Amino acid sequence: MKDNGYISKRKFMEELSRYRKGSVSRRHFLGVTGLGTATLVLGTAVPGLRPRPARADSHIGDRVVLATWPNYHDTANFDMFTDATGAFVQVNVFGSNEEMLAKLQAGGSGWDVFVPTNYTITTYVSEDLIEPLDVSKLQSYDAKAFEPRFSDAGTVDGTLYAVPKNWGTTGFAVNTAHDGGKALTSWKDFFDRTTDDFSGRTMVHDYQLTTIGNALKYFGYSFNSVNEAELAEAERLLIEVKPHLFAISSDYQPAMRSGDAWLTMCWTGDGKQLNSDIPEIEYVLGREGGEIWSDYYAIPKGAPHREAAYALINHMLDPQVNAREVQAHGYPVADANTNALLPEEILNDPILYPAQELLDALEFGAAATLTDPNRAELLARFKSA
Repeated sequence: MKDNGYISKRKFMEELSRYRKGSVSRRHFLGVTGLGTATLVLGTAVPGLRPRPARADSHIGDRVVLATWPNYHDTANFDMFTDATGAFVQVNVFGSNEEMLAKLQAGGSGWDVFVPTNYTITTYVSEDLIEPLDVSKLQSYDAKAFEPRFSDAGTVDGTLYAVPKNWGTTGFAVNTAHDGGKALTSWKDFFDRTTDDFSGRTMVHDYQLTTIGNALKYFGYSFNSVNEAELAEAERLLIEVKPHLFAISSDYQPAMRSGDAWLTMCWTGDGKQLNSDIPEIEYVLGREGGEIWSDYYAIPKGAPHREAAYALINHMLDPQVNAREVQAHGYPVADANTNALLPEEILNDPILYPAQELLDALEFGAAATLTDPNRAELLARFKSA
């Protein structure tokens, strides 16, 4: 390999971990690592690297393209799908719902399935960017098994557009080996300590809903506020902490695992994954509140592999498959059929299922935040400051 194509062992293992967790696509992994033609050799060592030929009895095509979030799937379930259907699962990872929306608005995304969050679905419907779902093609979907507050957002004006994937909360992960014995329990702690003993070691999401929303909670405002005066206060706080940040990114696990970052805004499953592997990293819900959310599987208008999209969603909703997903990614599901297959230690895990008083303080994201120009401009100013 040429010197300018060199990749260190540490970087290779980081990228391999991201690929295995569904954080990056096969194309990204092969490009970054320079493996390219080596996939035939590595195909047996890393399942899914080598595209597999379509089965003779497959009617859904040779691939399905999934747009999703980092660290959000058990890639072994994708391999099972490919073995059963001959369709390779190509994963595209995004860090915000705004990014997903912009890609679909621009057209030609090439996606077959995407994973929107509850508050965005009405916007996709109003802009005619999402397909109504044909439930006859989703034999694994049992509507009665889902807890309504985590499934209702998929239905708009009586039409089903999206089916539940899982739900979770937005808090922060902190490496307690570096907290000096002073626990962080609130968003005030998060931002204040970022300018103090966590300076240069903190990450925030590249995502306006959570980064702005959590800054709003610092002042006791609604996570979903679009009030200009309240947004101005949140902006001043974010600009103040900007020089003290390690990074602005929604893919924060690599930095937390390497020790480059000690504190980050964090979603449930990432918090669980980090805590399981590095117990001193704890997941915290701020006392002031924050976000509770649910994500869904949906099919965008013009999906090039529509039958494969239905087949993949149906596969992922199978309770046996879904139970493996939960145990891999650490996000709770609202499906009683899946929960019946999970071990008690998962169903009683305080990261997945926080105490009720902490849940009561959380808010579901509001549709207005997705398209509010003031919030979009605030995040742009913050990132460019």
